[in-house]
Amino acid sequence: MSARIVLIEPSLLLNAYCQGIFPMGMENGEMSWFSPDPRGVLLVEDFHVPRSVRAELRSNDFEIRVNTVFKEVITACAKREETWITKEIAGSYQTLHSMGFAHSVETWQNGVLVGGLYGVSIGGAFFGESMFSRVPGGSKAALVWLMEHLRENGFVLHDTQWTTPHLAMFGGREIPRKDYLKLLAQAVHLPLKFTGK
Repeated sequence: MSARIVLIEPSLLLNAYCQGIFPMGMENGEMSWFSPDPRGVLLVEDFHVPRSVRAELRSNDFEIRVNTVFKEVITACAKREETWITKEIAGSYQTLHSMGFAHSVETWQNGVLVGGLYGVSIGGAFFGESMFSRVPGGSKAALVWLMEHLRENGFVLHDTQWTTPHLAMFGGREIPRKDYLKLLAQAVHLPLKFTGK
């Protein structure tokens, strides 16, 4: 008999994000909560696209769609040798998606899903969770669209949890947790909603 999957209560998950805390599945099957110090962020005002990336994206015939195949995106993000996206995590975020809080930004090419990302939106903050790419530029195209969309709609914060070289080339950096929590408190109270339009 398979073990019963217990999802995270949506209100608990959303309240955790508002306090700078997020869950991850561990190798032993358990789930833990994290609040890194320093914290990786991609501030909307700091975002920039390197010329090489712009050229790469121009050379591909990508189409961006939003929230059309959320489950496929989170499943693709989980398909790697080591993943923190357990069945409990995936199911919990699918519930948030049905409630309008979790979103997928999808990169399509010739009618095929080739990359994308997903995350949670509260007020003027977007909490990036994971991304994947099946072709060169697949995840970059989704990230560029997302950041331009956030800027156009008055968002101020893209929380990336940690910073990677991939995110750093777009302006991602680390800030002390105390500074992050101040920024977070301002962002989540902005009267904004991620529409994907």
